[in-house]
Order: sequence, then structure tokens, then C-alpha cells
Amino acid sequence: MAWRIKRISGWARGVVRRVRTDRGMTTSEYAVGTIAACALAAVLYKVVTSPPVMAALQSILTDALDAKV
Repeated sequence: MAWRIKRISGWARGVVRRVRTDRGMTTSEYAVGTIAACALAAVLYKVVTSPPVMAALQSILTDALDAKV
């Protein structure tokens, strides 16, 4: 009888250990990560669509298309 109790308690400890692992992110971490990704995307969009960067990109593309081999 005692071995059954030990076996069941060992199984229960294993279940609790598997449930308590910190694998992956929690919902709040996903929310913060999503907000950070959106903020970074907004900053990159503003930088890329700014007039100096647009002019530089246009110049690079024009030079690349007008290249003479």
C-alpha cells in the first residue's frame, strides 16, 4: 500500500513540475513584444519615407538602372 502512495505522489510531483515550467512567453510578454515590434516598424517607416532617405534611395535606383556595362 505504501508503494502505491509513493508512486502516486511521484506521478503528481512530475505533473506539477511539467505544469510549472517557464517555457515560452506569457500573454503579457506577447503583448509587450507586439507593441515593441509595432513601435520599431513605425520608426523604420518614418525613416524610410523621410525626404532625404527617399532621395538617396531614388538616386541609388536611378544610378543602378542607368549603369552602362
